[in-house]
Amino acid sequence: MSGVLRVLLHLSEQGEPTTSETLAQVIQTNPVVIRRIMAGLRERGYVRSEKGHGGGWTLACDPSKLTLRDVYKALGEPSLLSIGTRTRSPACLVEQAVNAALERVFEEAEAMMLSRLGAVTLAHLNADFHQRRVAPKQSRARRRCIPSDGAPCRRSGVMRTMPSSRL
Repeated sequence: MSGVLRVLLHLSEQGEPTTSETLAQVIQTNPVVIRRIMAGLRERGYVRSEKGHGGGWTLACDPSKLTLRDVYKALGEPSLLSIGTRTRSPACLVEQAVNAALERVFEEAEAMMLSRLGAVTLAHLNADFHQRRVAPKQSRARRRCIPSDGAPCRRSGVMRTMPSSRL
């Protein structure tokens, strides 16, 4: 989910279509993975693609209306929690008691997470990104980078950031 949100933020900053290859470099994956992920977002009308020379992916919706919950649903609603209940001995009364307690907790946690995801929009993330860009700079050794071309961001042990003209 975080990788997809990074891709969407990059698209919201671009004024032109961005190729799957370029987006794959952003999250260090294969362009095929990007196309597969973007297909679900395209079906929901959040992005669009243009074929041919100069083509690529663009944001097709208002970032202030696209919530993180919308993105989560477009990704097929993957499991929010990586822990779960054990079902090796379904007839075991101890296992049943433990599972009943955990299932309630997990349901409450997922409901809270989905509610929070529904309250945060891509525009919120974009505003936070821009605020961080103008905030007082941390020491160069601790700054995070935005890869511009897929090349490693480290140069002489110091992180570099991408110029704003390349966002």
